[in-house]
Amino acid sequence: MTETPRTVGVVGAGVMGTGLAQSLAQSGHEVILVDRTDEILDRARGEIAQGLRFSRVLGAEGPAEDRRTVAGRIAYTTRYEGFGTVDFVIENITEDWDLKRGVYERIDALCPPHAVFAANTSVIPITRIGAAVARPDRVLGMHFMNPVPLKPTVEMIRGHHTTDATLDTAHRLLARMGKEGVVVQDSPGFVSNRVLMLTVNEAVCLVHEGVATAEEVDRIFRSCFGHPMGPLATADLIGLDTVLQSVRGLHTAFSDSKYRPCPLLVRMVDAGLLGRKSGRGFFEHSVLPTA
Repeated sequence: MTETPRTVGVVGAGVMGTGLAQSLAQSGHEVILVDRTDEILDRARGEIAQGLRFSRVLGAEGPAEDRRTVAGRIAYTTRYEGFGTVDFVIENITEDWDLKRGVYERIDALCPPHAVFAANTSVIPITRIGAAVARPDRVLGMHFMNPVPLKPTVEMIRGHHTTDATLDTAHRLLARMGKEGVVVQDSPGFVSNRVLMLTVNEAVCLVHEGVATAEEVDRIFRSCFGHPMGPLATADLIGLDTVLQSVRGLHTAFSDSKYRPCPLLVRMVDAGLLGRKSGRGFFEHSVLPTA
């Protein structure tokens, strides 16, 4: 097995995959970013170019390096064939098990035997993903937070068959990115989303029941608890569609009514009010133009 991963395949060029590709390229990795269409990849290319321009201002970039050099480390493609050379794969597609299983079966046949698979999932069990491939010992969860280039810590999840060697490889990858991991055991929602999604869902319920406005809910968390961002602004940042998928995933996994999605959350997603990605959720947002 490669001591430190050099070439990383990133599956999914949404918000998380785009941030990951940028962060990996900034830390010297060669990246293959794959998604379904050229339009999605063009948008990702523009967002990464924009992110690299602002990274120094935001304090995320390390040693000075020409941003064109950094951007040149990322290959954009709709095909998986290049995955025959990767050391590590980080998957970031939507929380749909049938879609994820198809991706893992496909990359398992293409990637070299030493390659590690990391699922950047919110709620799907890592052990289930491991069962879909011939290398369950080389599968783990790596739950990155948004925006990826600015978040120093990653929730790492050990599946039933995940080995210490796999976790060590993942730790080395993170160290090169200037990040560190906290390892937890496999359970739907893990630690972060099992707590966070319940908090967000309950905050939505407070607005739904007229107890408080979204501004008032978030102000209490910022002013009383000192949180930099309230739960509803956090939901807008994550994307309300992703929040709803996560809450539904917890509801299915535990069969516990405490995870039942708030009707207001369902209605907002149906209405296309997805948060920052659509320009409107619980708050209004500016959608930055791509370069």
